[in-house]
Formats: sequence, structure tokens, C-alpha cells
Amino acid sequence: MKKAHQPLFDNDNPPGDIFFGHEVFLPNSTTQKHHHSWGQLQLINGGILELNAEGKRFLSPSQYAVWVPAGIEHASYMRRSMNYCSMNIVKPFADGLPDYACLLEVSPIMNAIINDLRERRITVPVTGEDQRMVSVLLDQVLCANEHEQFLPGSEDKLLKPILTELERNPTNNKTLAQWAKDIHTTERTLARHCQDKLGMSFTEWRQRRKFIYALHLLRKGLSVKEIALTLGYHQASPFITLFKKHAHCTPEQYRKRLE
Repeated sequence: MKKAHQPLFDNDNPPGDIFFGHEVFLPNSTTQKHHHSWGQLQLINGGILELNAEGKRFLSPSQYAVWVPAGIEHASYMRRSMNYCSMNIVKPFADGLPDYACLLEVSPIMNAIINDLRERRITVPVTGEDQRMVSVLLDQVLCANEHEQFLPGSEDKLLKPILTELERNPTNNKTLAQWAKDIHTTERTLARHCQDKLGMSFTEWRQRRKFIYALHLLRKGLSVKEIALTLGYHQASPFITLFKKHAHCTPEQYRKRLE
């Protein structure tokens, strides 16, 4: 059963220029469609945040945060339990950020500050020390690398059945040539559709899907070798390389963070 959550703050009375909300979401939690009079950066620790905004579906592992500008309707879904933090930014402090929903990379400095605020349950920075720390955090957010979507989707008639199957079964290692044969087109045509509709190659999209599935398997307690074999690798090293590319740490380091 899905557990619905309401927004934490009153749109008409933000408690500060920059303020934070902290929650622990249970599995299968949702937030209904809503919007804010301020911009909101949504950060998580563990799991995957799924958010829909402006007709797009954002899948965000903890290495990325979802930025939602003021006034944009959005709804979210959490398949598994996770620690959640919203960094809420009113104008003019949000003026340097995009006016559309997107992903922003979470730097180690951002992660350390958010974790400290979360542990101390700081909603509004009051002390001079906390205000200076939040000022550093805002600087980090303003210069964070932007990504449109971590795992984009598409309604393209050629791509949709492939993406749907890989969403359902991320360990499917069928090649692009095999997919092309199955749906009666050419490998070149499929490759072109991937670049045009997804903004990345088929190989890149599938690796990202495997990375998201690996996060789930780590939370289940599987060893690195077991996960590598499950994902179709013959040894652990290529999987570790893939994981470090997206998580900026090894699978074991990520597991320790979860603990």
C-alpha cells in the first residue's frame, strides 16, 4: 500500500530564505502532485527518488539531486526506504539556478553539509556557523554540474518496448543488433533513435539501468562478485569500474555509507 505524504511547509509562509525539510520515507511512499512558491532541491541518502515534473520522469540515485524551480508541479515516489532532505530556496537566492526541472550532481562538500544538517535536524540556519555553512552549500549548488535526466524514457515506438523490458529485467544482455532484428529494423536506426530520443547511446542507457539495479542488490546484501555475475559480468572489476563512474566510490564504500 502506498503511503502518501503532504508538503511540509505552507506556501504562503516560508520559514526562511533558505530552509530544509528532513524526513525518513518508508517503502512505497508517495507525494501527491503539488508546487511551491520557492525552488526546491531534493536530496536523498540510499535508494532511488522517482519524480515527475514537466512531463518528464526523473530517476535520481543519491549522487544526484533533483532541482524543481518555484511554481512547477511535481509528484514523487519512493520504492524503498530512504533518508530525504529538501533544500528550499526562495528568490532571489535561486536566481542562478535553472528555470526548469533537472538533476544536479551532489559534490562531497554538499553531501557532508546535508548530512550534518540532517543529523542535527536543522530546518532554518540560525547560528552564524550554520548560516556560513549553508552559504557554502548554496555556492556548491549554484556551480553543480547539470544533467537533464539520469535515466531518460521515451515513447518512441521503436525504443519503448526495449526500455520497458530493460526496466522490468535489467539483466537482459541482448545486443542492439538482436533488438533490431526482433522489432524488424536496423541496428543503425535504433542507434540513431537512442541518440535522438535519449541523448545517449544504448550501451550508456543500459549501463545506467544496471547501476540503479546494483544499488538495489547492494541494499539486499549481495556481495560485489554476486552482483557482477547477476549483471552479466564475468568478473567483478568491470562492474566496479561502472559503479565508480556513477557513484564516485566503490560498491563496498557505498554499502558502508548505507550502514
